[in-house]
Amino acid sequence: MTRERHGGTVLVDCLKAQNVRRVFIVPGESYLAVLDGLHDANNIEIIQARHEGGAAFMAEAHGKLTGEPGIAMVTRGPGATNASIGVHTAMQDSSPMVLFVGQIATWMRDREAFQEVDYRAFFGPIAKWVTEVDDAARLPEIVSRAFATALSGRPGPVVVALPEDMLAAPCTAQAGEEVAISRPFPDPIAVAKAMEILAAAERPLVLAGGGGWSDDARTALKDFAERCGLPVACVFRFQDLMDNHSDCYVGDAGVGMSPHMIEMVRDADVILALGPRFGEATTDGYTLFKAPDPKQKIIHVHVSDREIGKIYQPALPVHAHPHSFLEAVAVTWLPASDTRAAWTAHGRAGYLASQDLPDQPGAVDMGVVMQHLQNVLPEDAILTNGAGNFAIWPAKLFRYGPDQRLVGPQSGAMGAGVPAAVAAKAEHRDRTVVCFAGDGDFQMTGMELGAAAQAGCQPIVLILNNGMYGTIRMHQEREYPNRLAGTSIVNPDFVGLAQAFGYHAERVDRTADFPAAFERARGSQTGAVLELTIDPEAITPRKTLSQIRGHA
Repeated sequence: MTRERHGGTVLVDCLKAQNVRRVFIVPGESYLAVLDGLHDANNIEIIQARHEGGAAFMAEAHGKLTGEPGIAMVTRGPGATNASIGVHTAMQDSSPMVLFVGQIATWMRDREAFQEVDYRAFFGPIAKWVTEVDDAARLPEIVSRAFATALSGRPGPVVVALPEDMLAAPCTAQAGEEVAISRPFPDPIAVAKAMEILAAAERPLVLAGGGGWSDDARTALKDFAERCGLPVACVFRFQDLMDNHSDCYVGDAGVGMSPHMIEMVRDADVILALGPRFGEATTDGYTLFKAPDPKQKIIHVHVSDREIGKIYQPALPVHAHPHSFLEAVAVTWLPASDTRAAWTAHGRAGYLASQDLPDQPGAVDMGVVMQHLQNVLPEDAILTNGAGNFAIWPAKLFRYGPDQRLVGPQSGAMGAGVPAAVAAKAEHRDRTVVCFAGDGDFQMTGMELGAAAQAGCQPIVLILNNGMYGTIRMHQEREYPNRLAGTSIVNPDFVGLAQAFGYHAERVDRTADFPAAFERARGSQTGAVLELTIDPEAITPRKTLSQIRGHA
């Protein structure tokens, strides 16, 4: 006879059936039955975030790092709306994620009950699927569909609302099997045609990006590029898809695109797009390709047929997972071409030149700091960041090896870096995880230091403190020079704050002091926060704030 349990326990059983190992939560009375179910789930770790936005960011980062749906649980109303930033990030970054939201009782619906929100309407534009479970007996069906939806096609977020009376109701339903996801394989004729187009190209360029990449896929990308002598650019915040030390890596096609990269994208005769969705960052504000028919021949390989031709019509559409395409060309190569070799070498030279920086103004030179990190970080280090001009340093001025990872928001969400670092350290407790955060960025989710300390997964956090919202100040000075409003920040004592959470913490006021401070940070068993005092003039690696103001 099947044992009767409440819906909360059935939900937890469904998570176990999908091999969920960790959930990121902020508790709430609307899903107490789920918390009760988690009490006996010894094989599911609970990371207790301090803010629902932090929990959702953690889940998004988990999905990006592992390829498994990151699981967040929040309460109704304000908890759900707080978590929406992580859902939006998961959508823009193509990261698999499932957000479970407590909900008012079913019989209270449409009365504007306490904390009532129509989740289908609220999350509909920023999630792959939004649903609400009215009957606990349907939990196995809904959870299975949620995982299948989050993982299939272009990965992304799913939101499942859980009315509290449904969760408390007795139920005999049993969890379903782990979902199986089909990976579309390319048509052999399309593969042959793609290689034919590439063989005839004089200035080809591979654009790699999007979600769903595995370690094996990244290795296959490098092997293919080097075997065929193809230049590879990674799209915004996906710089870790290709070994940056390879002679075929030519840089990133993202926000603040370097002149040589703009030239390569604009002047390429063939673009092999492996997984990107041709967003604003990749196209330099939709200026590098003509819609709907670009002058560049585009071979668009994407796991979702809905992304192919969405903006730019490809010369050759290939509905396939990028890894499947790379497997299909694993034993092929292109005829040698001096023209193509020179084009690839030109791109590589442009990338290397972009790494040479002038001395930075101020007592802490981030160019020198980054070179030190390049020299001392382990080969499997994980770097995270939120959003702001400070993110230029990990995004553009660190060369990612084959086993190093970057976790940053394509959505441009401030505050994503600290929660992402917590999620990365929870998943890889033996690896060095370094978060880059601006002073404004850090204060959006810095309380998640407490979540990390409670869970024993404390990262190293570098706070680049220039006393302002740097990106906005940069735009402000360019558009309205010397008319400042709302961009200066009066900061707390970051060192004292970190120490209150039990972290090793130091303030670094000189470049020469950074190596020893970072070594002490790496040696700390309780995580570390280093506050780096950055001159406001050092707003970008190549242009000072005064220069931007002067050219306005």
